[in-house]
Parts: sequence; C-alpha cells; structure tokens
Amino acid sequence: EAQARSARWNLQLAVQDVDSKVALLHARVAAVDKNKAVLALAQVEFDRARQLVATSDVSREVYDRRQAELSSASAELAQTVAEVHQIRVTLGLPAQPAGGDLGQTPADLDETFSSVLEAQAALIQSAAQLGVVHSFDQGPKAMLAQFEKLGDIDVTFDKLAADAPAVKQAEAKLETAMRDLAAAQLDLRYCDIIADIDGAVTRRNVNPGNYVQVGQNLMAVRSLTEVWIDANFKETQLGDLRIGQPVDLYVDMYGGAQVFKGRISGFTMGTGSTLALLPPENATGNFIKVVQRLPVRVDLVDYDPDRSPLFIGTSVVPYVYINKPPTGPNAGKFLQAFVPQSPGAAPAAGASGPGR
Repeated sequence: EAQARSARWNLQLAVQDVDSKVALLHARVAAVDKNKAVLALAQVEFDRARQLVATSDVSREVYDRRQAELSSASAELAQTVAEVHQIRVTLGLPAQPAGGDLGQTPADLDETFSSVLEAQAALIQSAAQLGVVHSFDQGPKAMLAQFEKLGDIDVTFDKLAADAPAVKQAEAKLETAMRDLAAAQLDLRYCDIIADIDGAVTRRNVNPGNYVQVGQNLMAVRSLTEVWIDANFKETQLGDLRIGQPVDLYVDMYGGAQVFKGRISGFTMGTGSTLALLPPENATGNFIKVVQRLPVRVDLVDYDPDRSPLFIGTSVVPYVYINKPPTGPNAGKFLQAFVPQSPGAAPAAGASGPGR
C-alpha cells in the first residue's frame, strides 16, 4: 500500500514537474523576445550616437553610455537564450529547434517524458500488487484522473490494500502459521508430564533416559496439604463419637512435643476385615467374639506442612473431646450428607489409642 501510494504521488509530481518546466520555457522565450527588442533599440541608439559624435553634435559621454547599453542588452539576450537552451535540454528537446521557434514543445510532452514514464511504470507495478490492473496504453494523466474519481485517495488505497491479492495471500499464510504454532505449542506441552496435584514423589519407577510407554506407572505423588488421620477406634468407643468433635493428635515422630489439632469428619461404613478383598467367613459355627475396630477419619485443622509435615504410615495417638460441642459441616451426626472426593484420597497415618 505504501509503495503504491508513493508511486501515485511520484507520477503526479513528475507530470507537474514537466508542466512547470514547459511553463518556465515559455516564460524565458518571452524574455528572449523582449531582450531582442531591447537589443534592437539599443543598436539604433548606438548607431545614432556614433553618427552624432562624429559631427560633434553629442558628447563622447553619451556615445559611451549608448555603447554600454548595447553591450548590456546583448549580454542579457545571450544569457536568456542560454537559459532557454538549458531548459529545452532538460526536457529532452534539441537546444535549437529546426523551425527556429524556441518555445515549440510537443503537446503531450508531460505524458511522454522519461521521468513521467518511469513513474507511470512504477505505479502500474505497485497497483498490480493491489489488484488494480493498468496498461501503458492509458496515459499518465488519465491514470491519475481514474484515481481521483475513486474519491479520497487515502480511503481508496486502504480499501485496495485490504482486498489486494498479496494481502489475501499473506493473511492465508498467517492463518496457516498460527495453526502450525498452536500445534507446535500443543506438542511442546506433551513433552511435560504434569501431576494433577502438588506434592512429593514417594515412589519412582523410572530414571532419566528411560523410555516410557502409554499408561506406564512412572511414580506416585502424595499431596502435602490433602492429609488426614485414620484413627482405629474400638466399636465400644464409637457410641460417644460424632462428626465435628475436636481432636488432639500426638505424633510419635515429634515425641509428643507438638500437638496437632483436628476434628472428626466421618466414619468408615465397616471394619477393616469386612472391607477386605476376601472377607472372613465362619462356616463352622465356632464363633469367638473379638472387639472390632472401625476407622474414623480425622481432618487436620490449621495444618502447616512446611513447618511440621506428617508422613504416611506414622503412628498417631488421638484424643477426642466428646464433651465439647461439635463444629463444622454435619456437626453432631454419624453420617455425612456428602463426602467430596479428594485428590490425595489415601490414608496419611495409622493411629490407635483410647478416646476421651
């Protein structure tokens, strides 16, 4: 667009430059005619003064002045003629025309001059890139008039640029490149395997440089924030336990120096043996009653893994305050109305001990 806009202005300036030089040529030719008249008058005055000075009718001073005027008029005429010759040469015309008329110029000089034709060729080439086809059979002035008929030149070139074949082709290439970029970015993301949760690697099955297959187990990631306690209470202790009761947790790894706070959040709907893959069956009738233990989930309150982390499988002793009012969701109930799924749904520690 910018190239076509520049070529259009260059053509217009080239035509105007030729017209200006032709006008200047005519003005200087008129000056030549004027200087010829001045020279003829100066020649007459000089001849008259020469005759009179011979008879002493005029002074020598008058004669010298008439001679100086003749020389000045002759020099002025010669300079003006030289300027006319120079202008004609710049217009590509012979300095001295065959007919003798120094102001004679072709009528279509502003359309056939070399600089005009070069500017026209540049405009034709630039316009072709915008989808506008011109021919050298169309004169430069006609071409400029055609652009003028289209209205505002800036709006015209903006519209031509938007619909230009080169622009359409570039837009198509850009769209293809953007699709290729999106595909490359997607492939790049496939190079990184991102875990669903933030945590620590607890079991790694691969090493750097190993090739992996689809569905292969690479490692286990345990969340550092989604941690709870599975406390195994005797069935005789469950009667006083309710969801929401506060719990003090003593962890052996800290030697009782730190007490973690928690609350009961739910009960497992069966003992560990009944929920096993192969639950026990007593088909012989020799039943011996054994006190069963039921896992009770205890959620940690204000847990800070950066300061005091808890590790899976460590021993915890819980103390439940059954006389304090339960708080939080489903407080005072045995069953939860809704148990949300957790990314780290795995036991954090095994605990056993009396409740109070």
